[in-house]
Amino acid sequence: MTMPTPALSGADPHSLAIVGAQVVVLDELRQLDIGIADGVVQELAPTLQQTYARTLNARGLVALPGLVDTQVHLREPGLEHKEDLATGTNAAAAGGVTTVFEMPNTRPPTTDQAAWQDKVQRALGRARVDFAFYAGATADNADELRGLEGRTGYAGTKIFMGSSTGTLLVPDDAGVRAHLRSGRMRVAVHAEDEQRLRQLQRTVPATRPHDHPDRRDTLAATTAVRRLLDLCIETMRPVHVLHVTSADECELLRQHPGRRLATGEVTPQHLLLSAPECYDRLGNLAVMNPPIRSEDHRLALWAALRDGTLTLIGTDHAPHTMAEKARPYPDCPSGMPGLQTLLPLLLDQAARGNCSLAEIARWTAQRPAQAFQIQGKGGLVPGLDADVVLCDLGAEAALTPERVQSRCGWSPFLGQRLRGWPVYTLLRGQIVFAEGQLVGAPLGRPVKLGKPLPIMPGR
Repeated sequence: MTMPTPALSGADPHSLAIVGAQVVVLDELRQLDIGIADGVVQELAPTLQQTYARTLNARGLVALPGLVDTQVHLREPGLEHKEDLATGTNAAAAGGVTTVFEMPNTRPPTTDQAAWQDKVQRALGRARVDFAFYAGATADNADELRGLEGRTGYAGTKIFMGSSTGTLLVPDDAGVRAHLRSGRMRVAVHAEDEQRLRQLQRTVPATRPHDHPDRRDTLAATTAVRRLLDLCIETMRPVHVLHVTSADECELLRQHPGRRLATGEVTPQHLLLSAPECYDRLGNLAVMNPPIRSEDHRLALWAALRDGTLTLIGTDHAPHTMAEKARPYPDCPSGMPGLQTLLPLLLDQAARGNCSLAEIARWTAQRPAQAFQIQGKGGLVPGLDADVVLCDLGAEAALTPERVQSRCGWSPFLGQRLRGWPVYTLLRGQIVFAEGQLVGAPLGRPVKLGKPLPIMPGR
């Protein structure tokens, strides 16, 4: 559904001034106007020096850089009953996310150049935000994936060291080593040790979702992370440790000699939910891989994010239908949606004093762009893409099913009252979401990544 944007004046789609907003600059809020032309931020100043054809009145709103989510599952091809590239990127735009990296465990999985190219073609004209696609590692496709490096729209290799949703798996050091030696881009890794997972599945009862953290325990995670960091030193290849869930992994990322080659990600689910309460309240809806763990781990994740041990926040947006999640545990699929709620949840945490707006910008835009060297992304800076989300920090409302853009139609945070919501999302200077509604035709295009730079712990 589209809607008019009454705060917008003028007609030239290539020139826009956003006036009156409070802009997050470093660690403070400053009232600055944003001048945009040809999709790029031209100037950021109390008074704009250039002339712009259109004006967006943003008084009372706060401007953040558009969010970058480096771990989403949009389920196309093969699983479109859960989500597709259109509905998933609609959810992204509604949540202020302007760039997504999509995962390869579709049906069929994205394991060669033809499958990757098919995804890019599917997204053109349908994706509402910018995008890149990972390709999935197998035992014998390292050379095939090397041929994708440097292609616009290629996010890099994704390795599953432990089995999860789908069939992708590289459980042994030899297989992981082959992929780390084959290329230069940062490699994203699901780090759970397959041998440990198989042992736990044989020995730990599976009677209810509360058993999930025991069937995928912290030792499975730390064993895999340690193996991965050892291989980083051997190969000197940068990696991205996806969805860190435990204090133990955080300590490894602080202390291991391979830490300078590794970035770490945490999801909002692991920051905001804890066991056993989430399983009491949500049941199978709280089941994801790796699992939601106890409160002490949740607090350790916050500490590691604040001190820079964990680099960024990614959602691991992984929708399934309610009917699928209703299957008896452990036959229910693992995963939950998160794209649309990432920013509202963090704004609510800022309202509670648990983080700052500057930290939100750092964790969701600046650091993802730095870690993966995403060209044109990462901040409200002259010369970068004009990806902007304008937020009303005083708006307070419950997350209702009517708000949910994802095809799956649910969220683990349904019914939760949140303070702080995105009002406008702009992609390269074009409004794609305004006042609760999607706007215009899909404009998303593939992004290009460069060679990653080291991300040092700390701010």
